[in-house]
Amino acid sequence: MKAVMYTAFGERPQLVNVPDPTPPAHGVVVQVGATGVCRSDWHGWMGHDPDIALPHIPGHELAGTVVAVGQQVQRWRPGDRVTLPFVCGCGHCSQCQAGHQQVCERQFQPGFTHWGSFAEYVALEFADQNLVRLPDSMDFVTAAGLGCRFATSFRAVVQQGRVRGGEWVAVHGCGGIGLSAIMIAKAHGASVIAVDIDGAKLAFARQLGADQTINSQQTPDVVAAVRQLSSGGVHLSLDALGHPQTCFNSVQNLRTRGRHVQVGLLLADQRHPAVPMDAVISRELEIYGSHGLAAHAYPEMLRMIEGGLLRPDQLIGKRISLAESIDALVNMNQFAGLGMTVVSSFA
Repeated sequence: MKAVMYTAFGERPQLVNVPDPTPPAHGVVVQVGATGVCRSDWHGWMGHDPDIALPHIPGHELAGTVVAVGQQVQRWRPGDRVTLPFVCGCGHCSQCQAGHQQVCERQFQPGFTHWGSFAEYVALEFADQNLVRLPDSMDFVTAAGLGCRFATSFRAVVQQGRVRGGEWVAVHGCGGIGLSAIMIAKAHGASVIAVDIDGAKLAFARQLGADQTINSQQTPDVVAAVRQLSSGGVHLSLDALGHPQTCFNSVQNLRTRGRHVQVGLLLADQRHPAVPMDAVISRELEIYGSHGLAAHAYPEMLRMIEGGLLRPDQLIGKRISLAESIDALVNMNQFAGLGMTVVSSFA
């Protein structure tokens, strides 16, 4: 099969031919119909993820068709159209038993712990616990966009953030996660303030429902601006970028007893950002991490998509080939373009 592979961190990946995968006993092989290009893939390529062993095939936002099934798989058959979370649970550890597969103690992550979906085929472990059946109405490109950014945002806003109608929500960073969070918060009746340094992304955020936008490059005090627009601070704030400054601003712009959700990754030398802990204590703020969405939680999100309340297809930007994914990956840290880039051609 054709696949994009790198053999050293930070060196340009290559389009290569490797043997087709075979299904694990508890897993399946999926013919990839589409796969997203995500900043997490860039972090992995740069060597920021200790789970990656070289040589490596990236890619974790995927959808496609089951073509082979392991002997111990019970729920899936060749021909099934599926997607899966980017964090998959083993099904046996204490976190999985409690329903928290997104923080499984022995998690399987295609594109990180195992070879991923920048390829014609991908082998997936623990299929019965983690695969999600796609609605007939959903194409592979839209489904691939769910796997990391949209599904992660859904958990961050709905489950961790506990958004409610009538609340003010701030979203710091208008990449794929941030734009998804804006759409999801609006669908739940919240008023949203979008913050970014890029005017085009802020205009796109308005198209997706943001009530107010702040260009942080042109605003001397982002926290003060958010607090003014929300009449004293937001109820829920998300750092959707993953940067020390956006993390600090997201906590500091909360009103009393507000909720901060850290969903953007802080890696390498940014792993330990400053947090205004005096405000956390004095205003009884809540701080949450958010890491993916368990497969069993997908139906609520899928129902909202099928009902037209959420439109993840609006977040799809460029559709590219597998060969073009190499440039898309290595340039991911430039934050260029609007919406999600998805590989949809594997010829």
